[in-house]
Amino acid sequence: MKYILSSILFITLSLSTLSQLTIVVNQTPLNTPDGAGIYIAGNFQGWDPTDPNYILTENSNGDLEIIINPTPGDLVFKFTRGSWDYPEGNENGSFLPDRTFTYDGSPQTLELQILSWEDVGGLNSTAAENVSVLATDYYIPQLNRERRVWVYLPPDYSSAPEKHYPVLYMHDGQNIFDAATSFSGEWEVDETLNDLFEAGDYGCIVVAIDNGGQYRLDEYSPWVNTQYGGGQGDEYMQFIINTLKPDIDSNYRTRTERDYTGIMGSSMGGLISMYGGMEYSTVFSKIGSFSPAYWFADESIPHAENSSPTGEMKIYSIIGEPEGNSAVQDVNDMDEALLGAGLSSFEISSTIHSDGAHSEWYWAREFGDAYEWLFADIGLTISEELHTSAFSVYPNPSSDSISITGFKSISNIQIKDVTGRNVLSVSGSFSNIDISFLPNGKYFLEILSKDNKTEIIHLNKF
Repeated sequence: MKYILSSILFITLSLSTLSQLTIVVNQTPLNTPDGAGIYIAGNFQGWDPTDPNYILTENSNGDLEIIINPTPGDLVFKFTRGSWDYPEGNENGSFLPDRTFTYDGSPQTLELQILSWEDVGGLNSTAAENVSVLATDYYIPQLNRERRVWVYLPPDYSSAPEKHYPVLYMHDGQNIFDAATSFSGEWEVDETLNDLFEAGDYGCIVVAIDNGGQYRLDEYSPWVNTQYGGGQGDEYMQFIINTLKPDIDSNYRTRTERDYTGIMGSSMGGLISMYGGMEYSTVFSKIGSFSPAYWFADESIPHAENSSPTGEMKIYSIIGEPEGNSAVQDVNDMDEALLGAGLSSFEISSTIHSDGAHSEWYWAREFGDAYEWLFADIGLTISEELHTSAFSVYPNPSSDSISITGFKSISNIQIKDVTGRNVLSVSGSFSNIDISFLPNGKYFLEILSKDNKTEIIHLNKF
């Protein structure tokens, strides 16, 4: 009996050894964050990027190593830093397809290199000097996630402190400025805007938000597609409006009004831009929708038609004929819906390009024309920026009440929250205005003078 048990144990151990695969990582990126754990996730363990049984450990040679016992066959896997938000990338820091390896069941050692991390980027950045990363882990409270956020500042931002700039919010941030982080090429937004500035453009701040990888489809549609996901688009827009925009407006010299605020994206980013711009037209007046994925949600076109935009809009769409007849028809149908919502033909520009493609090179080529059309009428001049307001608010910040100087020339005041919603109307007396009932946060005072001129003043309530 002991002989039989020993034989079974020997056979079991032998089979375990025979099906052993040692994976050695002998190179990791120089910009790997200190203390980061590196995991392997694949079809042999349920694609779990946080499984503690699949974290690599240092071997005697100083390399990272893990020993697994997979079933023979095709293995599909990827390295991460413990989350699908932090996957390995290719040599440029952009998307790397899943690794594959055919395992025959014999003891083997597989030596590999990790070339980059998608969220950190490669080491050969193409971003211009006036592009910076606001944060690699900007918190999205509406979704309890973190995301990298980029900021482009006009070339004269530091040298012209009197200027305040319009702002364009863009999606898929890893593709906007830097080939080292892009999926398949960048939009070259920084180079294009720098060239336009040299040619006389006033300048614009661009805020680009990385997509969420596995959450991209969820975040870029407020409606659920039963096959692909979606349904978190409004939370994502609330993040931009209630969290990110107030932060940008507080820390950079921006023009906060809707007339100077735009939103732009491609594919699913085009869908969420159209939804966000039309749903929150009190915040945005300019929409760029490139190769929009309206097919993802049947509700997208009726939503636009049933919207009631606040004030004049400017909406710029492009689509390539090679993207398919249905994609072209969707853009045409969206134009009809926008006209049905009360927009004039002067507020809509849609172009069908015979050579257009669902690709970054196409969107990069067309970005300059889109930007110029959307922001051509902003009417900002440096002399306007030198204008000094006749009014001021004190105390600011305030917790309970405020007073306005220059009150004798005021007709009325509207206090609005960051979404543009009116929360208080004031007329008559403009001293000791009670704001104690308002939630803490950032507000805008829209002051109408008796000569029908409007001033916007920021107010912080704590």
